[in-house]
Amino acid sequence: MSKFTKEMIDDYADKLLIGLTEEEKDMIVSEFDIIDESIQAVTEIPNISSVEPMTHALDDFEFQLREDVAQESIPIDDLLRNSDDEDGAEIVVPKVVG
Repeated sequence: MSKFTKEMIDDYADKLLIGLTEEEKDMIVSEFDIIDESIQAVTEIPNISSVEPMTHALDDFEFQLREDVAQESIPIDDLLRNSDDEDGAEIVVPKVVG
């Protein structure tokens, strides 16, 4: 597997349309170095390839599904009365992204 590089970070940042400072790029590279070291440590565990994957961390894990009971929903008109501004059957919220 190839090492994560600043060039790769630049490429991904361009594709995601985000700008990164050199400090942020250095931070990302150092974080991926830590991740790579952790992955390498896991691959060095003796006989790891012969261990069967688990669906849960606990061997005696049991789950019970609750009974699915339909409940009557609140009428839309009652819900809209709680809002400050509405447009038809929708609540108008302030714009949060510039």
